[in-house]
Amino acid sequence: MTLRIGPIEVPTPVVLAPMAGITNAPFRTLCRRYGGGIYVSEMIGARGLVEGNQKTLQLAGFGPDEELRSIQLYGTEPWAMRAAAERLVGEGRVDHIDLNFGCPAPKVTRHGGGAALPFKRRLFADLVGATVEGAGAVPVTVKLRMGIDDDHLTFLDAGRAAADVGAAAVALHARTAEQLYSGRARWDAIARLKEAVPDIPVLGNGDIWVAADAVAMIERTGCDGVVVGRGCLGRPWLFGELDAALAGRRPSPPPDLGGVLDVMVDHARLLVDWFGPHIGIRSFRKHTGWYLKGFPIGSALRADLHQTDEVDELVARTAHLDRSMRYPDGVGEMRRGHTNGPRRVRLPHGWLDDPDATPHLEAAAAAVVSGG
Repeated sequence: MTLRIGPIEVPTPVVLAPMAGITNAPFRTLCRRYGGGIYVSEMIGARGLVEGNQKTLQLAGFGPDEELRSIQLYGTEPWAMRAAAERLVGEGRVDHIDLNFGCPAPKVTRHGGGAALPFKRRLFADLVGATVEGAGAVPVTVKLRMGIDDDHLTFLDAGRAAADVGAAAVALHARTAEQLYSGRARWDAIARLKEAVPDIPVLGNGDIWVAADAVAMIERTGCDGVVVGRGCLGRPWLFGELDAALAGRRPSPPPDLGGVLDVMVDHARLLVDWFGPHIGIRSFRKHTGWYLKGFPIGSALRADLHQTDEVDELVARTAHLDRSMRYPDGVGEMRRGHTNGPRRVRLPHGWLDDPDATPHLEAAAAAVVSGG
């Protein structure tokens, strides 16, 4: 299987989902070593990019080894989305732009952004259309959730609208904003979206923990590829397993503890090289629990690793472990990352009154910090 999005063709139909504080350039570099696909940046605020916000500009940076530069934009103002796309393309900074209409975070939806916004059909179409116009020949894709809740599903209308204004592909996280990350992703919704927009690729997202899940999703839904988020936390080699499985080959077994520790140290060093020693090692700490999930290393060491201040300290604190220890059975299928929900979605006052009304969103709606 291959995935074609506009002029972009990749041999493996896999996309790394943007995750705040995770999918920075070092993590993308690490994942890309294992397999092909499209590796998307953290969420970038369009307004921050246009105004030259320093944090936004740093998060919008790509490593020198990133031949396919993919960025996710967030915004609620068509002018800002157009201007941001024009700047990114005009400066030769990107090859692909993804739009965030799937974020369920209350700080986003209470201002009408993220997964709340597709309910306002005209504004949604204007935002996608403005970005497509600003991007020119660079393909623009759209990330959706099923809707606000089961009484306010938007994904079919939004998918059709995105296709009508020139989106090159749509991706669906098969949960509502109310679900957050709870329960099971409803893959049947992905199949319905594929039927509704047959002329552009449809990507499925939700509950892909191991390579077999990706194969099953494509077989059951007919989608053109998969978007992988939480399943790769502490397991960047998942992209190698996906490469193999989607090509009909048996994936290699996961690394033993020694291999996992080597990847951890490599990841930490990449972060330190990119962000500097202070921010880099602190950015790495949250990954230790994901990498070592299921290994019997003791709670005291786990706590110590969350306080690590240097890469050499990380090496020293794990030096006594038995590197030949096999990767624990069943750990790949275990959930990691966000598991919260369901929770009532916070929305602006009167948001659900009229889906065809064009709302006047307060300035805070466009001021969401880049990265999430």
